[in-house]
Amino acid sequence: MSTPFPTVKLGHQDVASAIFGQSPPSSAYNEVGDGLPFFQGKADFGLLHPVPRVWCRTGQKFASTGDILLSVRAPVGDVNVATHECAIGRGISAIRAGSKSDPWFLYFALLYAKPILERRATGSTFASVNKATLLDLDIPFPDKSQQSKIGVFLHNLVKQIEQERLIITVAQDLKKAAMQTLFTHGLRGEAQKKTEIGPMPESWELYLLETLCKRTDTVDPRREGDRVIEYVDVSSISREFLKIETTSRFTLREAPGRARKRIFEGDVIFATVRPTLLRAAYVPAALDDQVCSTAFCVLRSNPKRAADKFLYYLVQRDQFIRQLAQIETGASYPAVTDRIVKERIVPVPGLEEQREIVAILDAIDRKIDLHRKKRAVLDELFKVLLHKLMTGGIRVADINYHPPHYTSLGS
Repeated sequence: MSTPFPTVKLGHQDVASAIFGQSPPSSAYNEVGDGLPFFQGKADFGLLHPVPRVWCRTGQKFASTGDILLSVRAPVGDVNVATHECAIGRGISAIRAGSKSDPWFLYFALLYAKPILERRATGSTFASVNKATLLDLDIPFPDKSQQSKIGVFLHNLVKQIEQERLIITVAQDLKKAAMQTLFTHGLRGEAQKKTEIGPMPESWELYLLETLCKRTDTVDPRREGDRVIEYVDVSSISREFLKIETTSRFTLREAPGRARKRIFEGDVIFATVRPTLLRAAYVPAALDDQVCSTAFCVLRSNPKRAADKFLYYLVQRDQFIRQLAQIETGASYPAVTDRIVKERIVPVPGLEEQREIVAILDAIDRKIDLHRKKRAVLDELFKVLLHKLMTGGIRVADINYHPPHYTSLGS
């Protein structure tokens, strides 16, 4: 059975030193790459490494390549690693590994200690930690050989998570480009014609969105009040992936007043209010005959005019969203009505070409979903293993998982 690691103060001379940042005068800043990258706080951080937005010619405090950049002002405790020499402002402390510290282990030890630093932060306007508080932090401290094994393992796991994120980003960009091409050029190599909503293949027609839809209905709490429902609110849909992520369970009588619209498998629900305006989702089989908020416009395909899921992709088009964004009303809570949504003019090919377009976009969505799930699993694995490795509850040699190998603190 593994035993806990001993702890040591971060400020011990063999463990680490800390350089607290100081902001140069604003006249020294620029956004054209003149001078050293200048990092001011968490807003400059990426997953592992900061992203330069501002440079300065006359910085006062500096970090070196491989130094750990720790956010010390609201928010407190986030970490990144410097890939080059850089200037640092008041929101950052550069932590430099001592002779008995492995740099990547120290990085993850500080990440693990983030909740402790957050609790020790002081300040009524901007929570922060001072140098004395930071250097007094206790961190787990096994021998350097164990540190190195832990640091390499966790670094490689985080890099794998980043690879999944990049794959998702590339696939999302591919989907956006594919949608633009598919809805303006189609799949038949046809000449284009000009229309009031832009170019489209000659054989395509313009229709009001409502002509592609069947009637929808609402539920009646007076008759169905005791029925237990899965309720979909506008906050249930992920902005990034356009999927229903969560539901709430109520009896219909106890449900929120907005829980009125009946949904079936294959419906498309389209949020009509800010801040979720224009966020769409496809209703899966698990939510057949359930209930969504009145803040959605429910689109139910007429199979004689619209192939399954064609409406789902049709309303994701940038042009469709821009049209609605330009005519939303309301100062405090901008919105559009169901009628406004359904009266939009949309480009429509024949049913067979619709199915082919859906098949292409579905394939891209499946790839995005696969890597999204992989990333979620890796995120959870990282959280569990960070805790177990830092507390000594498990050793790297005992873990039956080997992420791809990466090297160098600056990579």
